[in-house]
Amino acid sequence: MMTAQQQGAPDIPILYEDNHLLVVVKPPGIPSQEDESGDPDMLTLLKQDLKLRYNKPGNVFLGLVHRLDRPVGGVMLFAKTSKAASRMSEAVRSRSFDKTYAAVVTGHPGKNAARLKHYLVKDSRTNTVACFPSPAPGSKEALLDYATVASDSKYSLVAIKLHTGRPHQIRVQLASIGCPLAGDHKYGSSQSKPGHSSIALWSTSIRVDHPVTKESMLFSSTPPLDKPWSIWSADVLEQAAGRMLGEETL
Repeated sequence: MMTAQQQGAPDIPILYEDNHLLVVVKPPGIPSQEDESGDPDMLTLLKQDLKLRYNKPGNVFLGLVHRLDRPVGGVMLFAKTSKAASRMSEAVRSRSFDKTYAAVVTGHPGKNAARLKHYLVKDSRTNTVACFPSPAPGSKEALLDYATVASDSKYSLVAIKLHTGRPHQIRVQLASIGCPLAGDHKYGSSQSKPGHSSIALWSTSIRVDHPVTKESMLFSSTPPLDKPWSIWSADVLEQAAGRMLGEETL
């Protein structure tokens, strides 16, 4: 597997690349795009890598199609042309850009599988999101399906299919049912420390039609075998990564 490499930054595995798309595995801890921290971000690192690998003069175009929170790792897709960026953004808006995740949550969801529907309000000042069971002023609907894949006395491994892409959606919706993500200090996990360390959320797949050929494409990544994922075997993690693929409803 190829990797995008920059001095002083972690290697970024490349899952797929053609003239239109670049699909990578985002390491946890790197912002999706430049933020106030000034730390190296995915968009800048990948632009620099493309410029070096292809010896491109001037600025390199790379479109940010979707975001992953800084502490989250996994599959991430970028557009290499403005036409591809426009078509991928439309796929996101029309909900034909399918995304699945795996997460380790503290505790055990009340149901083994369910659809969660909430209304979220983001506070940009504190970079936090409030979750409500019914519409609230300024709120946006948030919808996801989850299924419990495995559990032990303390944690559960869940697979998630995202139907809307709201900020911090998975984190705040699972916290709202009493199951915050392991390591997610911001939304109530006691098994964490403040800061930018990773949380137990992994982008396991993206399915989307190619912006030019229209071919249905699937890109996948399995969570790493480190804590708390390592509570379960690689086979179980692979089950979680594939659990929600192709599921329209529970």
